[in-house]
Amino acid sequence: MTSSTPRRTVLAAALAAAAGTAAAAAPAAASDCSTADCPDASPADTADRGHAPAQGLVDNRFWSSYTDWRCGASAGTKAVAGLRPGLVLATAAGRVDHTDPHTGLTATWEYATWTSPVHTATVPATEVIASWNARTPPGTWLQVELSGAYSDGTATPWYVMGRWASGDGDIRRTSVDDQTDGRSTVWTDTFAIDDTASGLRLLSYRLRLTLYRTPDSGLTPMVWRVGAMASDVPDRFTVPASTPGLSHELIVPRYSQNTHIGQYPEYDNGGEAWCSPTSSQMIVEYWGRRPSADDLAWVDPAFADPQVCHAARFTYDHQYQGCGNWPFNAAYAATYPDMNAVVTRLRSLTELESLIRAGIPAITSQSFRKEELTGAGYGTSGHLMTVIGFTPDGDVIANDPASPTNPAVRRVYQRREWENIWLRTKRYNASGKVVSGTGGVCYLYFPDRPSPAQRKALGALGIG
Repeated sequence: MTSSTPRRTVLAAALAAAAGTAAAAAPAAASDCSTADCPDASPADTADRGHAPAQGLVDNRFWSSYTDWRCGASAGTKAVAGLRPGLVLATAAGRVDHTDPHTGLTATWEYATWTSPVHTATVPATEVIASWNARTPPGTWLQVELSGAYSDGTATPWYVMGRWASGDGDIRRTSVDDQTDGRSTVWTDTFAIDDTASGLRLLSYRLRLTLYRTPDSGLTPMVWRVGAMASDVPDRFTVPASTPGLSHELIVPRYSQNTHIGQYPEYDNGGEAWCSPTSSQMIVEYWGRRPSADDLAWVDPAFADPQVCHAARFTYDHQYQGCGNWPFNAAYAATYPDMNAVVTRLRSLTELESLIRAGIPAITSQSFRKEELTGAGYGTSGHLMTVIGFTPDGDVIANDPASPTNPAVRRVYQRREWENIWLRTKRYNASGKVVSGTGGVCYLYFPDRPSPAQRKALGALGIG
């Protein structure tokens, strides 16, 4: 849960005013690879090949291979080969003065850009959420933008999906408010069509990375993955019941967000506001990664589980004023060695069962009234928890950080109740008002070299 305004409440609110502007970026140069190597490239303009979209709810497209990085249009960036291919800033394409809105400080930065080929989603989309995996040494940061084509043949502007750094010494990690063209809007981390009933959809999109560094420093961010989940989940108060699969439970560390109530007001004060970083930290440690003693030296030694405080600080969005920015949590997890992380949607509990059987837990987003989830003991307008398994009866085993103590974190929730509150897109709140649900959103964190079973489970979702 979070004390910041839940994004689904924001999505249902009135439109923001005029669109904000992004920091200056150089025009993209031509791609350096042949179209035969580029899955999304056309001979004329690196646009998608124009395949007819298949029926579905969710489309995932992530760029992460050496070929992917070479197929983008580059202005000063360079693809780097190796066990974990990536993108770096090789030659500055220009300089820009950037004023951080959260510190008021202006600094000059060198920058270079990479623009993806146009990707035509398999589902005309009402929402798109970008995510990225990178590391930014001190003196560097990055920006992710999205631009797309509507189903009526017109185009969106370039929207900023995040200004991000793995540290917080150079810029304040931030989303950008007030971005709209009157037809679509970016709500914190989510691109959304304003009036889905109109039939307008986003058919295709490009992503643009801008990498920044201190002038003449030779420093560079390293980006391993960037991409997006596009979806068109129908409005629904209930979803069909699924058939339970095989039972399985993963052993995942347990951390309570509520043992941190009142800690670090500058990062939203702990407690109910820290469900997302607490869940992220559980999964990071499930994969055998954790911050070092030096990383945690800033935390008050009187606080238990200092790694949760660390996760809150390094997922905090200074514009949203909370730790619940979905891509920022994924980006945090991916700063650990050889880790990947994406934000996506799952279409069913069956897909989640397949991930669990392969050894991949998931962090899920849901909202519900107290009486809608037996045994939770609370209601929420937005909450993250970690699904770690299923009982023989098919019920959901979750590490729910909204618990009073670490040992109490493991919960078992009734399958039918949990399935509905997670996958629905509409619900009634405690006042009887119709509000939105998250429609199956989750974070998936996994190693750079997954097992064959894990690779298969991810591949079935279009995540490579």
